[in-house]
Amino acid sequence: MPSPIYLSKELSDDLYQKIATEMNLAETAFITKINPSDNFTTAVSDNCGVKNLFDSGMCLTGSRFRLRWFTPTNEVNLCGHATLASAAVLFQSKKNENSVLVFETRSGDLAVTQQGERYIMDFPLNPPAQEDPNDFKDIIKAAVGNHPIQDVYLCSNTKKLMVRLADSCDRSVLTSLKVDPVALQSSERSGRVKGLILTMKGSPDCQPGYDFYSRYFSPWNGIPEDPVTGSAHTVLGSYWSKKLGKKKLLAYQCSRRGGELELEVREDGRINIAGHAVFVLQGTITL
Repeated sequence: MPSPIYLSKELSDDLYQKIATEMNLAETAFITKINPSDNFTTAVSDNCGVKNLFDSGMCLTGSRFRLRWFTPTNEVNLCGHATLASAAVLFQSKKNENSVLVFETRSGDLAVTQQGERYIMDFPLNPPAQEDPNDFKDIIKAAVGNHPIQDVYLCSNTKKLMVRLADSCDRSVLTSLKVDPVALQSSERSGRVKGLILTMKGSPDCQPGYDFYSRYFSPWNGIPEDPVTGSAHTVLGSYWSKKLGKKKLLAYQCSRRGGELELEVREDGRINIAGHAVFVLQGTITL
């Protein structure tokens, strides 16, 4: 699970990386104040509309923060799970009074809205392009062995390769795969791929009605397998929305821990990803 850490000021990149390496989680998120005079709890003034949360006016005290994500080995451009966790820390632990929080990140401004017990993230949509499976035969073999596949897509922007198992495969095929991260990383060294998504069609007629399933592996970023991956669903959402002809999708990531995601592909080329957060540990790091 991700570990959000909130800071009053920026640290050095080297120190960020050392902390993330020590935490040894898929991602460690660092939240910092943009204006030193701001705090983590103050609400925007009454005359500021929600649309202004995406601007940089003085009324944004406590509603805009800088957010960076580090794996145990490097910094990454986007992480959904850690963004959700960061918003949960500010909303719940720090008692932030704003209805919308905006994070300035490597992927632009990312807004998170609290809606009851859910958090809705406004993320960029990352459509993948279809590829020839023969161009990725080694990585496919390392991941799924001799199981039949149906589609191979690559999102060059995120460097995520998506492999869809054939519809003849049962969900147990996906969940039982033993993917060796060392073999996976050795099978692809061109730099075109930094993450592998395995996916298959869901069972929408069976409760709770998942539209698709997935798993995500990124040993190139020091992550053997990620429990739940929002960034991967910016790719999956685009693909499955077109294949199923649906804008709203319910997804399940079949890692050992597992996680459910609610998706809505928007007409403006972005995607809403909704989920829940649970606090398991709170503490202080002494530098």
